[in-house]
Amino acid sequence: MSSKPTRHVPVMVREVLQQLDLAENLTIVDGTVGGGGHSSEILKQMPTGCRLIGLDRDPAMLARAAQQVSGEAAELHQASYAELDRVLDQLEIQQIDRVLLDLGLSSDQLADADRGFGFETAGRLDMRFDPTTGTAAADLLAEADQDAIAKVFADYGEEPRAADLARAIVHRRQSGHPVQTADELKALIEQIIPTRKGKSHPATRLFQALRIAVNRELEQLETFLDDVLPRRMAAGGRALIITFHSLEDRLVKEAFRKVDTWDTLTRKPITATPSEVRWNPRSRSAKLRVARRREENE
Repeated sequence: MSSKPTRHVPVMVREVLQQLDLAENLTIVDGTVGGGGHSSEILKQMPTGCRLIGLDRDPAMLARAAQQVSGEAAELHQASYAELDRVLDQLEIQQIDRVLLDLGLSSDQLADADRGFGFETAGRLDMRFDPTTGTAAADLLAEADQDAIAKVFADYGEEPRAADLARAIVHRRQSGHPVQTADELKALIEQIIPTRKGKSHPATRLFQALRIAVNRELEQLETFLDDVLPRRMAAGGRALIITFHSLEDRLVKEAFRKVDTWDTLTRKPITATPSEVRWNPRSRSAKLRVARRREENE
């Protein structure tokens, strides 16, 4: 478990703090605390009587977050935001007033050469947020059939040549050389899908697709949006969700359209300012949507 300070720069901090609309005596959940970037800023702005609960599936990220998110008003738990029920029950908390999710990958995770999140590394393709559970990406590629692999890249990466890439992956393992590391997968992608000048590397979306599949991220998000969040959010409470992928954004947008539950406070998603994109390029694809939990008699 790493104790190194975080190198991650959180996106749209100013906008997040504005939309949280902090007041006294609120229970605030950061469901993707990561290295603690957003939470540390929230902690600085929290009025009297507020309580901050930070969740993350990745123990290495929690170790980093603990360096800047601490004190009597804050606590960290290793859990998915989809497991919020369990955490709140343990803490004997019935409802929350604010929740923030940032569904992007941390720069710390991308830079960790041993975990295979980033295609510029040579580490084993693991990609699990919690390395003690689930199936590593390398094992998925070694065991799944060709159609299943193609479906991952087509559905989550929206890749037109998903079938060709899946065929190449299966051919390699049949030849006794299964794809095991991030640089091996990157090289195979480059053989199948040409890179284009001025465009992001095709491995960007395909690594993202594989990570989404390994961590079952869309299933986690659906569970949270459809079941956990509506029950646990207090009337008048606010939900803020930052997405970086069109499929995630679509799920959030559709959930917030349920007018018997939510008032959408952002008719269009909030995006990073041009100046932020210049100094933090990863913010260019971020979209922030905000909704307020309706009163029962509204």
